[in-house]
Amino acid sequence: MMRPGLTFKLSVLLACIGVLASGATGYYAYRANRTMLVNEAEHSLLTSTELLGQRFSAAIDDAAADAQVLGSIPSAAEVAQTDDGLGPNAPRESLAQVFASFMTHHPEYLQIRLITREHYGLELIRFDRDARHTLRVEGRALQEKGQFAYVFDTLALPPERIYTSPITINREYGAHSAEGKPTLRLGTPVANERGAVVGAVVLDIDLAGLLKRLQSDLPRNYQVYLANEWGDFLVHPDASKTFGFDKGRRFLMQDSFAATRPLFEQSESEVLLNGRARSGQDAGQVLAFVRRPFGGAEGNRFIVLGLAKPLDDVLSGANLLGGRIIRMVLISSALALLLAILFARALTKPLHILSHAATHLFAGHSMETLPLKRTDEIGVLARCFDRLRREIKSQMDVLHNKQHELVHLATHDMLTGLPNRMLFMQKLEAAIEEATRRDERLAVLFVDLDRFKQINDRFGHSVGDKVLVAVARRLRNGLNAGDLVARLGGDEFIVLIQGSRSADAAPRIAVRIMDTLNEALPIDGHCLTVGASIGISQFPLDSATAEALLLNADAAMYAAKSGGRCAYLSYQDLLDTQKLEEERRAQAGAEGGDVEPTAGSAGLAL
Repeated sequence: MMRPGLTFKLSVLLACIGVLASGATGYYAYRANRTMLVNEAEHSLLTSTELLGQRFSAAIDDAAADAQVLGSIPSAAEVAQTDDGLGPNAPRESLAQVFASFMTHHPEYLQIRLITREHYGLELIRFDRDARHTLRVEGRALQEKGQFAYVFDTLALPPERIYTSPITINREYGAHSAEGKPTLRLGTPVANERGAVVGAVVLDIDLAGLLKRLQSDLPRNYQVYLANEWGDFLVHPDASKTFGFDKGRRFLMQDSFAATRPLFEQSESEVLLNGRARSGQDAGQVLAFVRRPFGGAEGNRFIVLGLAKPLDDVLSGANLLGGRIIRMVLISSALALLLAILFARALTKPLHILSHAATHLFAGHSMETLPLKRTDEIGVLARCFDRLRREIKSQMDVLHNKQHELVHLATHDMLTGLPNRMLFMQKLEAAIEEATRRDERLAVLFVDLDRFKQINDRFGHSVGDKVLVAVARRLRNGLNAGDLVARLGGDEFIVLIQGSRSADAAPRIAVRIMDTLNEALPIDGHCLTVGASIGISQFPLDSATAEALLLNADAAMYAAKSGGRCAYLSYQDLLDTQKLEEERRAQAGAEGGDVEPTAGSAGLAL
């Protein structure tokens, strides 16, 4: 019996190596592609969830600012302490026109009310939303609301503070369109000229309408989950599970998605779930959840927001690539088998080259030795491997580029291109470590634009965005190469000054920034001046942590703003002012006199 010769053995061996190498490469590429697609989807969902949460918080903050504007109108205090809601009253009617204007321009507001402390919390001015129209409630239809928590809790606050209610279903009788809707209430005290709280302004926000507007930019295949601080679902793909606490049966997010429990325990701020190997509610989905505070210190409220995307949609690109990989593997295997049969003796050396290339597919130097210029079957096989590598590498490069874009979006402000708060805090913490190691100083400048809101209100958000871009450009141009400027959000910017010069240079840079921002900005044919108030904190003089430095600079900025706009103030000067104020109060108390607070102490208290 004739034994198989070397040609046959080499043919079989070469064919097996070609098939196995192609199959292993294709399988690895397919698995790696699936993993990268899932990771990309997770980061994309997380970014979208964070942006959606930021937009939700910004909408609540805007509503709170509207409430403070209404509560600070001088006629509001006059009406609240002198009016009984009956009969004609000129200040009340004038104020009602302002309330009506806010209702007209803010369709997300279900109710706006001015409630007096007297007469058991009687409503003096009330506008309801009825279908698509604004309805004013007057006379005997006005109700006493003093027994509701959102009234007496708001009246208990100091002036200019905001009360944030839990998110509930509105069950108040006679609320028109607001009745039975998910509602968030914001309240702010109304104070007279002596600082005494005489009433409250209360805004009822249509939560469902607000979320619908915020979700308008999301793809259709995204599912949205929203829960309050206790875990009750407020938004769920299954509407029967929402607001269960109002129906007598609670549905909690931490019960449906156990991995989200740390979010409600406030030990984590974000959670990513991958349903490839799970059998629960998250099976077959990729989910991202974030915890987002809102409402300020008075309410200490937060929501947990989640987005889900079907795993099949995420992996659709991998399935398409898998078909191409299979075809390429089959072609490569067929060519390898044919070459093994015809040229076994001549393939001893090329066999080692091709097997090495197959096992080191993504190493560029291994491809340089392939006989790509040969015109025979060995060259064809080599070029097939090279095409396979290039196609897979091209797909991976596209995925890597998308990941880099997502990282850039997550760490930079989309409007101005400046670093955002997250990236700035990372840079600040790294700078603190470096300054500690070198025994150097650094300074943080908190810049708040003084007249941006007036520009935004008068000329619109488009002009406001151009103003922010122009301000960002001036800040970049006005700083040294080693300094860092970032946008925290809204009209707030932050500057980091490093090196031994930071302590002396910070005031000069603050003056330079104020002078720069006091120069007129030519925007759409308008010459606009924004101006800025600046707070300065220094390391290690004011604090040794990044968060504390930011808070101290923020406090100094607010003190500078309260003492007069277009000014700067260091945190140390603020502390000195407070200390002098306390000593003056102590001395006045010992002498039996009253002391009026100074601008610096008022800014610190704020």
